Amino acid sequence: MKDVFSSYHPLVNFLYFVMVVGCSMFFLHPACLLISLFFSFAYSIYLNGKRAIRFNFLVMLPMLIVTALINPAFNHEGVTILTYLDNGNPLTLESITFGAASATMLITVISWFSCYNAVMTSDKFIYLFGKLIPALSLIFSMVLRFVPTFKEQFQRVSDAQKCIGRDISNGSVISRVRHGIRIMSIMITWVLENAIETSDSMRSRGYGLKGRTAYSNYTFDRRDQWALGALIIVGGYVLISSLRGALYFRYYPSMKGHETSIFMISSLCCYALMCAIPLIMNVWEDRKWKLLQSKI
Repeated sequence: MKDVFSSYHPLVNFLYFVMVVGCSMFFLHPACLLISLFFSFAYSIYLNGKRAIRFNFLVMLPMLIVTALINPAFNHEGVTILTYLDNGNPLTLESITFGAASATMLITVISWFSCYNAVMTSDKFIYLFGKLIPALSLIFSMVLRFVPTFKEQFQRVSDAQKCIGRDISNGSVISRVRHGIRIMSIMITWVLENAIETSDSMRSRGYGLKGRTAYSNYTFDRRDQWALGALIIVGGYVLISSLRGALYFRYYPSMKGHETSIFMISSLCCYALMCAIPLIMNVWEDRKWKLLQSKI
């Protein structure tokens, strides 16, 4: 399925992910966490389909449960004591809720970064920061594409080794270990050679030199202006609301947040709107396309 938001200017894409990832990391209000979790899961599923569904529900949710259980096992702060553990330490409601909030924040950020990797390609990042920080932007773009490229190359090497009987599934335990070490040795060599080749290739093209020009097919049109304006307005309102304490919530020593008011509700609505912007764009474009098809 084509993602309309990916076709917007890289500045719009990057600003959006900076805003949602930053808010997901610093807003620990339960409502903010649930909003961000829902839309990060929804957008990742829209981008990656069934693969994202399997990953979110078979990996991320179990990770949330395990991480949430770790905090009350080691953290015993809080005034609402539910019971006492066998070692005499109290089990508090605050430690349980803070563990759940921390776990939700963790998997939400991971989910947003999976969306970031699908939308913000390496050429978009280099387009934005290639002139400002050429070396760092090149390294960062290489790091972002390292994991998927490494997985693909690892699969190729494993398939090649399997054809000559040197796969990690063949032979005794010692033989499998040897085969695994051989595959990893090949992969390390490939990684080092690939990094050197990339560096030499970019240097030969004059990357990072003063006055260097680069081809780019990105244009900041009226559509991008509207999207950037919407992000600034909605994000600015969310930021002001946070500074005014509308999204404040504490877990220790007792749970307490901003009293329910129209200001707080409007802040949560703006935050939900900010997180939902890519999905809104996609739904709107899908409806326009279906309407055009119905007129044919």
